[in-house]
Amino acid sequence: MTEYLMIFPEREIADEIAEDLLEEDDFTEVRVVREALAGEEDDEDHDWGVYVRQATIDDAASAVAQALAERFEKLAEENGGWLDDNPAQQPTR
Repeated sequence: MTEYLMIFPEREIADEIAEDLLEEDDFTEVRVVREALAGEEDDEDHDWGVYVRQATIDDAASAVAQALAERFEKLAEENGGWLDDNPAQQPTR
């Protein structure tokens, strides 16, 4: 299983990207989550994340997993966000 977390400043962007991923690909899980970054105490300052899990890819170092990471990194950057380096610490709310 591989996990990815793209972070965006606006919920609308995260919602749109999640919808596109659900329509275009067959990922195990795609959902929008609220991401509290270190040092942020106000809920309004929290960013939005798109959490993607793919159960069919077991090796995060595989070519397929790396290609997905590059795809998500580019997608995030094109939309004013970034790809989180540690998606295993993904938010729960």
